[in-house]
Amino acid sequence: MTLKPILFALAIVAITLSSCKKYDDGPLISFKSKKERIANTWKVGKAIRNGNDVTNDYSGYTLTTTADGDAKLVATYVTSFGAFSGNTDGTWIFESKKELINFDYENDDFDQVYKIMRLKDDELWMRAIGGEDELHLLPK
Repeated sequence: MTLKPILFALAIVAITLSSCKKYDDGPLISFKSKKERIANTWKVGKAIRNGNDVTNDYSGYTLTTTADGDAKLVATYVTSFGAFSGNTDGTWIFESKKELINFDYENDDFDQVYKIMRLKDDELWMRAIGGEDELHLLPK
């Protein structure tokens, strides 16, 4: 047996696997659907705005998403004017071949489209389209 067929087969596998990667930061392959991976109650593990860490600005936020497209955003935080607490229900959908996620809330102030950078069972990284925020979400 020569080495050429083996190298050719390995090259085909490598090309195929690299083309399966949907998001910039992975994962390379998953056995769960994207809808199953997005369904979770998330908290902000890290938030970046214009290269600066602004995680504390999101310390009271949770986002609950379901595989059937429901979304609930809960925000609880303290401002210089006192404590704020609120929540809004809405929906989410994938767009652009599941590279974007669009959140549409009853409170339109929170509506946003994000580019998905990573979508795993335990990580959802996304960057706001038309905004400066990048969010790294973790399960709550």
